[in-house]
Amino acid sequence: MQNEINIPIILDAVRKVGNVFLKDYKQNAIPQTMDELLKQLEDIDTLCLSSLKEDLTLQYPNIPWHIGDEFDTDSQRNPSDDEDYWLCDAMDGAIQYLQHIAGWTINLALIRHGKPLFSVIFDPLANEMFWAKDGEGAFMNGKLLELSNKTDQSVMLAVFEYGHQDKSNNDLNKKIGTTVTNLIQNFGIVRNYGPHGLQLAYVGAGRIDLFVQEDLDTYNWIAGLLIAKEAGAKILTTTGTPWKWGSESLLVAQKSITEKYLQIKSIN
Repeated sequence: MQNEINIPIILDAVRKVGNVFLKDYKQNAIPQTMDELLKQLEDIDTLCLSSLKEDLTLQYPNIPWHIGDEFDTDSQRNPSDDEDYWLCDAMDGAIQYLQHIAGWTINLALIRHGKPLFSVIFDPLANEMFWAKDGEGAFMNGKLLELSNKTDQSVMLAVFEYGHQDKSNNDLNKKIGTTVTNLIQNFGIVRNYGPHGLQLAYVGAGRIDLFVQEDLDTYNWIAGLLIAKEAGAKILTTTGTPWKWGSESLLVAQKSITEKYLQIKSIN
C-alpha cells in the first residue's frame, strides 16, 4: 500500500487526457448504428485508460486498475478485494460526447479498503477540476467547495437520475416515476442533466440542491460521492439510511434538504 497521494500528478494526468478529448470534440461523425456506437465507446475507454496508466503507473506501480462498467450491475454491489485500486470511469457522459452535446467528464477514484480515498472529476469544456480527499475537504480549481444554503424549495434545483440496472422485473420504473412526480410537485426547478458524477460535484459546489436516484449506479456515483461528502452533503439512500457500497438508491443534499425530501416521500 502506498500512503502518499501526489495530488498534482493525478490532476495533471486527468487534465491531460481530458484535453485530448476536448481537442477531438465534435470531430467524429455521430454514430448511426449500434456497431458504430459500441466501437466509439470502446475507443474512448482505450484512449482514456492507456493515457492515465502511462502517466500514473510510474508514481504508483503497484496499484491495479479497474474499469467502472456501469452496465455490469452485479460488479457494482461490492468493492474489489484489492487493498488499493484505481476505479476509472473513462468518460462519464460518453453518449453526450459522441452526440456532440455538452455534459461529459473524466472521472477517477482511488479506492482504499473498499472506500473512496481520493477522487477527481474534470470537465474539459468548463475547464473545471473537482477533487476531494477523504477527511480533507473538496475543491474546484483550488477553491474550497460550499453547499447551497437555500431554504425556499421554490428556488431549489433538484435533479433525478437513472442507470442501466435491469428494470423489467421489478418496480424501479414505478419508483422513478413517483420520484419525478414528487420533485416536480415540491421543488421549483427539476432537471436530468446527464453526467452523474458531475451532478454530485455540483451538489458540493452549491449549484445543485438535491440529487436523487432510485436504482444501483455505484460506478457512476463514486467519484462524485466523495466530493459531495467532503463538501458537507449527506450521503443517504432514498429511505434515509446511510449510503454504503452496493446501496440501490442515492439521496444527496445538505441535511435540511434531505430531511424535507424524506418528509415529502413519506406522505406520498
